[in-house]
Amino acid sequence: MPRFFVPEIGSDKVQISGEDARHIAKSLRLSVGDEIVLCDGKGWDYQGTIETMDDEVTIRIASKEETKSEPRAKVTLFQALPKGDKMELIIQKSVELGVNEIVPILTSRCISRPDPKSMKKKIERYNKIALEAAKQSGRGIIPKVTELLTLEQAVKRLPKQSIVFYENGGQRLRELVGEQTLDLGAFVGSEGGFSMEEIELLRRYQVLPATLGERILRCETAPICGLSVIFSLTGDI
Repeated sequence: MPRFFVPEIGSDKVQISGEDARHIAKSLRLSVGDEIVLCDGKGWDYQGTIETMDDEVTIRIASKEETKSEPRAKVTLFQALPKGDKMELIIQKSVELGVNEIVPILTSRCISRPDPKSMKKKIERYNKIALEAAKQSGRGIIPKVTELLTLEQAVKRLPKQSIVFYENGGQRLRELVGEQTLDLGAFVGSEGGFSMEEIELLRRYQVLPATLGERILRCETAPICGLSVIFSLTGDI
């Protein structure tokens, strides 16, 4: 069933305008009487029926239920900024898998070092990609992509438990994550990984090194692989 995010649902009727209204009418070719799902971005789904279609689409709400697609575990991805458009793929797939928030970080081995103006535009695009991925995958929230942080800034806002995927070894994920894990941060490096100094900094903040096996994964593969295993261990896949 078609699904759209709306900022607020305060009555039994909701108006949708702009790009979403055009998408409903022209791309999906829906009409009066068709059913649709609205999500408030806070984990609640509203089942409704299209009542009128003009410049705006009016939907009458029939019922409300908690979104079933949200994982129990809230996972924050701290992703070192890769070059090119790799970050776009990482955001799209991470949102589909169930990540709660994505924090781009700047580390010593990042090749990509955009200026503030360019980074602001990137963050705007990243959040649009997160929105589209949330729609496509039936998420109950729209995971936020935050502003770019340094590693030193990132460690000041850690979840209750955090891990760093490190190519030089660490504990296996099944030793660190389980069904009791409800709030987790996961650090992933850029093309060059993390320096020893950065790993030591993370360790000082109780961020534990984790391994994804003996093979060296690309920076765009590691978060997808890591999140898949994490959500499997927490019981969310």
